Amino acid sequence: MKNRFDLLIFDWDGTLVNSIGWIIRCLQAAALEHNIAIPDVVTTKSVIGLSTPNAIKTLFPDADKNTQAHLLSSYRQQFSSKKISQDDLFPGVYQMLVQLKATGYQLAVATGKSRAELQEELQETNTEHLFCITRCADETASKPDPTMLHEILKHTNIIKERALMIGDTQHDLLMAINTPISAIAVTCGAQSADVLKLYNPLMCLKEPTELLNFI
Repeated sequence: MKNRFDLLIFDWDGTLVNSIGWIIRCLQAAALEHNIAIPDVVTTKSVIGLSTPNAIKTLFPDADKNTQAHLLSSYRQQFSSKKISQDDLFPGVYQMLVQLKATGYQLAVATGKSRAELQEELQETNTEHLFCITRCADETASKPDPTMLHEILKHTNIIKERALMIGDTQHDLLMAINTPISAIAVTCGAQSADVLKLYNPLMCLKEPTELLNFI
């Protein structure tokens, strides 16, 4: 795959940031706070990657709109109670991004987070300067809708054949299929290789830094 791509689009949570365990804990804590049956880990993982409002609706379909709104607020309060730093990136990720940018790749982020959440984490991890564009679910459509990828492609003026999505969930890979662009899966986040291979990524990597061996 050497010299095949010009644009690398990364998911955030579970792909660059080691945050899946914290997301699960906060979603379960929100359920506990509102006396709702706590979803198991597998079910909770299945909604990671969606926009947070969509994740809440999918995870708690029997809750009414008012309760879902309270669950969303509780989750966000729980999640923001822990500040992240560059140390929360997966090992070697910061150095990988620096190297890829220096090599000439355009780097982007496509995430289910809100703009406010991502902006804070970009600053706390000192990574904002590494990306030419970042797109969030509250600015556009939630994954797996391809809108945010189309917006990134338009901004960078890169054709689909030269773009690559890297993500840890089925929602990332479905978004790539819907665009369509190529994708690589990483298994350090929300989903296993067995699940991710169902969506035909070019390959499944154990860690994001393995990407350096192939592009």
